[in-house]
Amino acid sequence: MNLVLRSGRAQEAAVLGDICYRAFSTLAQAHGVAPDIPHAQAATGMLGGLLGHEGFFNVVAELDGRLVGSNFLDERGAVCAVGPLTVDPALQNEGVGRALMQAVLERARQRAVPAVRLVQAGYHARSLALYLKLGFDAREQLACVKGPVIGKALPGYPVRAAAPRDVAACDALCRAVHGHARSAELTAAVAAGSARVVERLGRVTGYATLIGFSGHAVAESNDDLKALLGAAEAFQGAGVLVPTRNSELLRWCLAENLRITQTLTLMSMGLYNTPTAAWLPSILY
Repeated sequence: MNLVLRSGRAQEAAVLGDICYRAFSTLAQAHGVAPDIPHAQAATGMLGGLLGHEGFFNVVAELDGRLVGSNFLDERGAVCAVGPLTVDPALQNEGVGRALMQAVLERARQRAVPAVRLVQAGYHARSLALYLKLGFDAREQLACVKGPVIGKALPGYPVRAAAPRDVAACDALCRAVHGHARSAELTAAVAAGSARVVERLGRVTGYATLIGFSGHAVAESNDDLKALLGAAEAFQGAGVLVPTRNSELLRWCLAENLRITQTLTLMSMGLYNTPTAAWLPSILY
């Protein structure tokens, strides 16, 4: 193949978004799963935001002058995250995905980042095989849960909008649980108004950048996470990702009429600390 890899351009968002939507929807429908991205316009908006974001490295694949795929690397923290990786369905299994993955991993090596992570769709065996061959380790099985808003408060666990003054406490909590902070994501979520904190006795004991596919949460206990989930006004995107080994929290979600829509795998390359308390990953990690 006459495959060329290069940086993407903002004006290519619509073409890349269409590829992204078709790639995800074709694969999901083949496995009887609802697509993570509802329509091409949503994919275009998402990729347009990433192409113009200084915190994300991007690479696109061009075959004989035609765009056929793209990949991204979130470089906003010490841990970098891969995705979304998408390839035109007509070129699946032709090596385009591997080339796009190798490009972002080479970028990570050049920057000497200590860790790279991604979340892989559990039904896609070929991508699991590719990531394992490239050196990723499987760390956690995740369950995506979705359903009606819970609308339930936990006594003694008040939830409120996060403010700039909360960032230091939230970062400290994330470091205690994961060994690193996700300051850039948190700060952006606070500015956007989507971040929430839960308190006990006037102390921040948990936070969420967003309750949904693109947000993550960290807390001292499952009750803190239940308070954040119970206070959510909506579950953004395809749903909330819950580590399946947190059986207590997952059973609570099921009892609150959420249902498991798919399973996924959190994978890592480089440094990884097993979380020491309660947490919810985003679709990035």
